[in-house]
Amino acid sequence: MTIKIGKILFPTDFSDTSRHALTYAREFATTFDAQLHCLHVVDEAYQYWTAMGPESVPAGIATEDVLGIAQGHMDHFADEYLVGLKYAPVTKVVMGLPFKEIIVYAREAIIDIIILSTHGRSGLSWVLMGSTAEKVVRKAPCPVLTVRDPEHEFVMP
Repeated sequence: MTIKIGKILFPTDFSDTSRHALTYAREFATTFDAQLHCLHVVDEAYQYWTAMGPESVPAGIATEDVLGIAQGHMDHFADEYLVGLKYAPVTKVVMGLPFKEIIVYAREAIIDIIILSTHGRSGLSWVLMGSTAEKVVRKAPCPVLTVRDPEHEFVMP
């Protein structure tokens, strides 16, 4: 059996943890002579509120403004981290639920593998926020490689 990887999806939140996973995505792109797709999802659940709790109010930021700011971050990210690849990378910014938008993009672009970071949350923070990486692994139409932050200490359960 030969594994053919022509398109790699690298979802990013622009964090240091995400950039660590980019090392893997770039290496896969080079090794398999593949095109890298970089996706940033503006999480619709967190964009419009000034605070959590009973005092929270809608911030009223226009969707176009939020997406414009995110696109600026993506352009800067691409200029800094996505240069030197054999094939021009594809970049995209969308708004929605991160796990859902990652899966939709993977299906529509016929992605061969998704490489994404995991923040390694556990306990109460995982219960409250869930895990985007876990949801992607369970629902993705292709293999998923999750990359943990090298600074995250492993503790045996």
